Amino acid sequence: MDRTWTHTTVMLNEAVDALLGASAEESPADASLFVDATFGRGGHSQLILSRLTGAQRLIAFDKDPEALAYAQSIQDARFSIRHQGFSHLGELAPASVAGVLLDLGISSPQVDNPERGFSFRFEGPLDMRMDTTRGDSVAQWLARAEVNEIAEVIREYGEERFAGPIAKAIVARRQARCPLVTTTELAALVADTVKTREPGQNPATRTFQAFRIFINAELEELQQALKAALSVLQPGGRLVVISFHSLEDRIVKQFMASNARQVFDRRAPFAAPQPLPLKVLGRSRPSEAEVAANPRARSAIMRVAQRTSTLTTGVPA
Repeated sequence: MDRTWTHTTVMLNEAVDALLGASAEESPADASLFVDATFGRGGHSQLILSRLTGAQRLIAFDKDPEALAYAQSIQDARFSIRHQGFSHLGELAPASVAGVLLDLGISSPQVDNPERGFSFRFEGPLDMRMDTTRGDSVAQWLARAEVNEIAEVIREYGEERFAGPIAKAIVARRQARCPLVTTTELAALVADTVKTREPGQNPATRTFQAFRIFINAELEELQQALKAALSVLQPGGRLVVISFHSLEDRIVKQFMASNARQVFDRRAPFAAPQPLPLKVLGRSRPSEAEVAANPRARSAIMRVAQRTSTLTTGVPA
């Protein structure tokens, strides 16, 4: 089997420009610390390192043991990586970070490696864990989960209107024969259950997305990481987030807005508005040229915010 899988980093230059500042006037101090909270295959990290100056440093986070192994190829004293999810951002010192980057996309080596079980396109174990050293795989969870639980996951995280029939088919298959153990078994079962689908979309797309998000607690971890970023970012520090589906982007958009929107007290209409901890700098999408060269970039949305000097106590998140 060919074990070489490549990854093309989405919005590479745009994200690093947003994190570090596109001009010398925007560049943070020489001793600044930056965080690549989703190392993946290091595309963003390596470009960040190439642009660091003085005593600036970079810390990366990743749950995937394969990403950790790949990171060992970076021989740079300014770089370190932690085998942790990005919800552990809060373990860094308060107001110690000049920029946090979150690229929420699953990496191509994860999708394209059949052994990881992320894709319905390849025969492989029904795993889908980002961190293969801990927790249940999708197959292990499906072997015991009740119909209502499975349906709720598919409906909530996959936005799948056929969640009920799919969940019933999974449990019926388990009771009549044996639990699902491979990606192709799950994909075939969903295809047999879902008779209509948007043109060009595999019937199993939403179900696979739902199970991956659930088994890795992706949305819960994202919410924790965003709150932690407020704590660790220093005044003027940047928060850059690249999302790839509506559930993620909705959380990011609402978080940034709630921490940047002025709230007026109707009981004191002439009182000065309360300062808030974030200033939203904007959103952008990949260029047409990037999407043409890398179709996996087509759904990406990058949102950027900047930390103000306001304390987070009592701020909605």
